[in-house]
Amino acid sequence: MYKGKKVIVVLPAYNAALTLEKTYQEIPFDLVDEVILCDDASSDNTKELARSIGINHVIVHEKNKGYGGNQKSLYNKALALGGDIVIMLHPDYQYTPKLIPAMVNIIGDELFPVVLGSRILGTGALKGGMPLYKYIANRFLTMTQNFLVNYKLSEYHTGYRAFSREVLTNINFNQNSDDFVFDNEMLSQIIFGGYTIAEVTCPTKYFEEASSINFQRSATYGLGVLRVSFNHFLQRMGVAKFRMYEKPVKEKEMVK
Repeated sequence: MYKGKKVIVVLPAYNAALTLEKTYQEIPFDLVDEVILCDDASSDNTKELARSIGINHVIVHEKNKGYGGNQKSLYNKALALGGDIVIMLHPDYQYTPKLIPAMVNIIGDELFPVVLGSRILGTGALKGGMPLYKYIANRFLTMTQNFLVNYKLSEYHTGYRAFSREVLTNINFNQNSDDFVFDNEMLSQIIFGGYTIAEVTCPTKYFEEASSINFQRSATYGLGVLRVSFNHFLQRMGVAKFRMYEKPVKEKEMVK
């Protein structure tokens, strides 16, 4: 708990057995109340390891639903468990769990409802092993996105994110893609909804065991990011309307 707020860490996992335990051991359990892991049909022993190291909430997808589909399962479960502050941490140890206290403090003290761990703030991205083509693509896409969505972030492509309950219950994330572009759709919804976003400097770590998408998947992701940004621009200008920007329907509002 942090000032009476329940803190939940969610772990989107796919073949994460080599790095899961190391990641889990660095989670600050003096602040974190619950950990949820979603195993997206891994071919290794991720789910068995998760249970053996003490993760009580393990969701298992029998068929691979994708990175976005994994997050949907995690956020829905976190909300069902009463999470007030929800932090997505990759179990591949690419993002350090040691930033969790800072992210919790920012949201828990109601400074910002969303926090991103940015690898671009500072000068550590390339030194930390980010491939040059990914760095260049990151900078180009971020510049384009800042213009089209009328916001200013150092990067939109980090996988280290923390959200208040209010944000998760008021954006229609279940309407988003099940693929990697889910992350950008979510940020687009948050910005369109008028929520402010904080960024904290996050060390960059690229190593053999860390998950990463190949060049072809990166290109597909980049095109998806541009699509989301242009759609956001059209929605903001009132030229078009997209369902992803609609408010999610609460259970009590649903017609039985």
